[in-house]
Amino acid sequence: MNHKSTPTRAIMRTSPFLFAIALLAACGGDADPATKEEHHDEHSQDHGPEVALTADQIKATGLITGTMERRGLKTSLKANGRLVLPPDKSALVSVLIGGIVRDIPVEEGQRVEKGQVLATLENIEFLQLQQDYLETAANLRVLEADLKRQQDLHTDQINATKTLERAQADVSSAQARSATMAAKLRMFGTDPSRLSPDAISSTFALRAPISGNLTHIAITLGQFAEPNMPLFDVVDNRGLHIDLNVFEQDIARVRVGQKVVFGHAGEPVGQHTATVFAMNKAFESDQQAILVHARLDDNGEELLPGMYIEALIMTDSTHAWSLPSEAVVSNGDEHYIFVEDEPNTFKQVAVRTGASELGYTEVVLLSELPADAKVAIKGAYYLLSELTKGSGEHNH
Repeated sequence: MNHKSTPTRAIMRTSPFLFAIALLAACGGDADPATKEEHHDEHSQDHGPEVALTADQIKATGLITGTMERRGLKTSLKANGRLVLPPDKSALVSVLIGGIVRDIPVEEGQRVEKGQVLATLENIEFLQLQQDYLETAANLRVLEADLKRQQDLHTDQINATKTLERAQADVSSAQARSATMAAKLRMFGTDPSRLSPDAISSTFALRAPISGNLTHIAITLGQFAEPNMPLFDVVDNRGLHIDLNVFEQDIARVRVGQKVVFGHAGEPVGQHTATVFAMNKAFESDQQAILVHARLDDNGEELLPGMYIEALIMTDSTHAWSLPSEAVVSNGDEHYIFVEDEPNTFKQVAVRTGASELGYTEVVLLSELPADAKVAIKGAYYLLSELTKGSGEHNH
């Protein structure tokens, strides 16, 4: 009986060993999946995350592909400022002496030319000025004739030198009075050489000192126009230029002759262009910045003095591979493009960015791509969104 029990005990002792071998065999069956998972990771590392789209998705998102191209780009400096007029392109029109407004042949908003009549005024003092000028001119002629006689007498040694000198002084005094009155008449727009007793008038014309548009009229018919009070505002917007604030650390990058692209509120920055023509040599009183002045290359009707604008000053130029700016997307501090790896399948490729100008951005590849690689130039943000939420990654 003891001999029979010995094999039984042996079998029981060996059973744990057989069980362990079975477990090892079972674990050995998982070797293939482990190998497959390792290959999957290597594939992901070589090719980067991918997004597969259906034809309907591509159509719905308007996804378009294109190729990289070499373009001349300029690095730019952002600056803000305002549209301003130089002093000689804006005028406040007033009168030297008051007068009753008899005629206003212009309207607000109208364009006027230099010398054009803005209003006609009437004043008694203007009558007196014309009378005084004509009397002085007549007296001057008499004095000049008397001087000629005194000179002849002095030549014949008939009169005294003192008498001649007195005649010369009288003529000089009359000439000064006549010249002063003539200058006053010209200030009223009256030509003294054309003035005669028959041409005396109680009215005088107020004329535009510059060409431009009337932005304000401050008088009405019958009103007494006060002297030295602005009656008309005239501005010539063709003289508009930009005053840009450039801060201390960026001053060395700016110089005369550089191009500027800008836009006002509601416009793209590249809508208008200008050229830097001057830079202030002192900081503004309230900040460590100088004013950079740029003359407009085009004067659109919508550009008005005082408008706030955003601008890019084109500083340095470079010739580099570039893509439309919307083809480059960002995720945190990283920048990416999406390259079509297989039909309707797009691979995320990390890049560095450089200069940007007028909708194009310099792209520096971190790994080689075929020269004819198709890049998503529209719809890249949709691809990034799909990838971020895990949709379509590694689908082929």
